Amino acid sequence: MELLEEYKLINGELLTIAEPHLIERYNQALKGFGLPETKLKKFRIDMVGYSPEVAEELGDKSYLDPKLINRRFVILSPDQLKLPVIHTAFSNTGQLMHLFFEKNAKVIKVLTIKDVLYGEIEDSVLEAETIEDLLSIEQVEFKVFTANDLTAQATELRTLVDRLKKQPDAWRNDKMLNRMVDLATSTGDIRQNRLVPEEVIFRQNTFWTRHFGGLYIFIDQKQTTVICDPSAPGFKRSRPWQVSYIDVRDDELVYRFLLETGRVDVPRGSWIEKSDFIEHRADMLVGSIAAEIAPDEKPTSDRRWIKSFVNRNTEIFESEGTLPFLNWAKRELSNWSRIELEEIDARGRFLLSRAKPGHPDQWLVNRLIADYVPFDFMSRFVFNKPAFYVDYMSWPKKYRQYVVKRIRKDYFSNKAKYRKRLFDL
Repeated sequence: MELLEEYKLINGELLTIAEPHLIERYNQALKGFGLPETKLKKFRIDMVGYSPEVAEELGDKSYLDPKLINRRFVILSPDQLKLPVIHTAFSNTGQLMHLFFEKNAKVIKVLTIKDVLYGEIEDSVLEAETIEDLLSIEQVEFKVFTANDLTAQATELRTLVDRLKKQPDAWRNDKMLNRMVDLATSTGDIRQNRLVPEEVIFRQNTFWTRHFGGLYIFIDQKQTTVICDPSAPGFKRSRPWQVSYIDVRDDELVYRFLLETGRVDVPRGSWIEKSDFIEHRADMLVGSIAAEIAPDEKPTSDRRWIKSFVNRNTEIFESEGTLPFLNWAKRELSNWSRIELEEIDARGRFLLSRAKPGHPDQWLVNRLIADYVPFDFMSRFVFNKPAFYVDYMSWPKKYRQYVVKRIRKDYFSNKAKYRKRLFDL
């Protein structure tokens, strides 16, 4: 992993915490969680406040994610909004944190001048034991605390106000209403209190979770769809009248689901030719096969090396079949033509498809597609870094060097432009 660290492909772009007052505030949050204080004089944090250095010191990579269900967070600075989330069990943790930061930007800016915000992204489940536990998570609530007790009381009151607004039957809860009156007696009118988060309850949308070996949940208006290994506890048993279950190994059915729900961009020359999508897939494939059959070979992105390597190993590429298929598809799609899906199998469809640009689930769908095209290390890195890191550990040294340098050169030079060309045109 040293090479990934050196090129900032892992734990990169984090915020360094070295000021004594910020370390003290971080320790206040750790104490609030019942955790030991850090003795480090410098460490880095991500958007959620997770620190790889503190995790190593505590000997617990999930110190902010106990039981992988109610994620803890520590906010020391509004600048955390710009950071990635580097360790999480749910793919939408970053999205939920973005919403919290954006909806409460002014409050976070004021509070972090002299205090720390910490707490949990809490849902209705304490531990995920079956698929049903995950399906029952319809919304999450940011339970926010600070070192100031009055602020904590005001935050609790804001949470209850949000609940009163969003839950139709909440006004029937006398206990909750009485609690609101008690809190208001102490805090005053929180509508004028700038130290109270404006919004702390958010709906749970589609997501991936690493529970049960990795599981996708897609939520549509009339149907919820679960895609995972059928060995997951509760598969086809949790809410079968309203939940559709798909075996993640049934690539035909997975692709049909994406197609029928309008989540996938089918192979059409109108976008494939402009994006050089097939050339991209072919380059990734050649490098992957080189790592497998010639681990001492030093791959490059140079077209001459790619052509030479393919010519030297024609029989292997013909036998494997993917490169001839991509070349055929490129000819078929020339001049903005299209390929009829009935002409190709599911693997070929995944090779030539991407998520529908602009769809709310675009990022998650591209993550799912990348599962079916594992040789495309660039897609894996962009959309599914945990899987990329697992892949990385199995590669020979020279291929690792090639991959790391290519990601730095092609992707890090302009991430937005790279993603737009391949996945948004």
